[in-house]
Amino acid sequence: MSPTDELVNLSRFQFALTALFHFLFVPLTLGLTWILVIMVSVYVKTGNVIYKDMTQFWSKLLAINFAMGVLTGITLEFEFGQNWAYFSRMIGGSFAPVLAVEGITAFMLEATMFGLFFFSWNKVGKKAHLGITFLMALGASLSIVNILAANSWMQKPTATTFNYQNMSLELHSIIALYLNSLAQIRISHVAFGGFLTGSIFVMGVSAFYILVGRDIEFAKRSFAVGVGFGLICALAVAFYGDQNGLQVAKYEPEKMAAIEAQWQTQKPPASWSLIAFPSQKEQKNYFVISIPYALSLIATHSLKGVVPGALELMKGYKQRIENGMLAYGAMRKMLEAKATPQDRSLYNRYKNDLGFGFLLDRYNPRVVNSTPAEIEAATRDTIPNMAIAFWSFRFMFGLWGLMLLLLIFGFFYCYRNTLTQHRLFLRCALYAIPLPFLAAEFGWILAESGRQPWSVHEILPTFMSVSTISVSTVMTSLLGYIAFYSSLFVIELFLMFKYARRGPSSLETGRYYFER
Repeated sequence: MSPTDELVNLSRFQFALTALFHFLFVPLTLGLTWILVIMVSVYVKTGNVIYKDMTQFWSKLLAINFAMGVLTGITLEFEFGQNWAYFSRMIGGSFAPVLAVEGITAFMLEATMFGLFFFSWNKVGKKAHLGITFLMALGASLSIVNILAANSWMQKPTATTFNYQNMSLELHSIIALYLNSLAQIRISHVAFGGFLTGSIFVMGVSAFYILVGRDIEFAKRSFAVGVGFGLICALAVAFYGDQNGLQVAKYEPEKMAAIEAQWQTQKPPASWSLIAFPSQKEQKNYFVISIPYALSLIATHSLKGVVPGALELMKGYKQRIENGMLAYGAMRKMLEAKATPQDRSLYNRYKNDLGFGFLLDRYNPRVVNSTPAEIEAATRDTIPNMAIAFWSFRFMFGLWGLMLLLLIFGFFYCYRNTLTQHRLFLRCALYAIPLPFLAAEFGWILAESGRQPWSVHEILPTFMSVSTISVSTVMTSLLGYIAFYSSLFVIELFLMFKYARRGPSSLETGRYYFER
């Protein structure tokens, strides 16, 4: 029996809420750890104590953020067992080793070095402490390597075989999972996005100190580190984002069609929709503002590139659903030991389309006797929600553009040593602190909504992945998560504002504003 749409949607909403909340903390941890590496390196090189103070102050804010990231990350693992039992059972053999590697290597390295970083000041030499800081940053980065390798495998399964006898996915090579081209690109894109988040955060808080006339030299040096590191990272984010788009166009064409609101396949060079209001029900767009030739260049890097529209893709997916229905029928006979050689041949011929056959289970649990109307309904499900994908991408891209503009001006003002003279710019830098967090959230909304209807691309539909639990159970846990996470968010903001407002005076060195 298929789960109700209400159960599926509630389970998806709960996981989206908890994952997005957790990812508020991850990018800042990534960015601040490497910024600390830069600051400690300058301290080791120059011996200037202000860089030691910078390291110790920004690490206070890192500690608050890191603690919240750990707390919110632990709960995500429980959701797999509670709300996504079939997903866990089917892909456990492929997914679990990566999570084990993440816990044994990345998290343990990060947590151990985190403790040493804070408690080894004045107990080890400067170079030794630099090594500890580097390993702490490396551990934080390795965490996203493992998580994104697993997530990318779900969107581009590699080195995997479906075993119909126990209904599970079997991973042939964990190395191949890490070498997945989509994983490598997405790891780089997310990592540099995190580095950019740390940079904008440091710039914004430093701008506040300059605006209120406190600890100016400390703030200017912190700002300079942030803007230099951030400008490099912003360009890297764009490069790897572009490469990610090429991968999506090649391996997830339905996601690319949704991102660009393409219902019809345009003759190349295709125009790019800057603004559009897609209607999923009517399968068309309203109020389109487009830029000629741009889509082919963006999606394929060629004026001759073709970006398939959703309606064309649906024709092919409809055939794959019909093939999957045949494969499903043959598989059932094999499981019941009633299969003929013809059934086995039929299964082997269409087994790669079996996942599309599973899409019919939402409308007809027997699958094999699905009607044309049920096949048509399943076909419409193969296209993700266009409005969400379309606008998520544009918000993410627009926020990146604002940050790049901020970094360019900031770099110019630092180079000219006129930063303190531009109060309007400093206010913009302060108010820009939320921008990278919002961009990261929109990026994840795009990545996850754009791969629907699949938990594992073209293999396991999302609606089949949920646990056989009641709607009330999910609703109860959802309300509990909302209350718990809201409390954590209030605590995070309180502590961040408290220490950010006090600034380097919280170090109690006797050298800063509130200590004079």
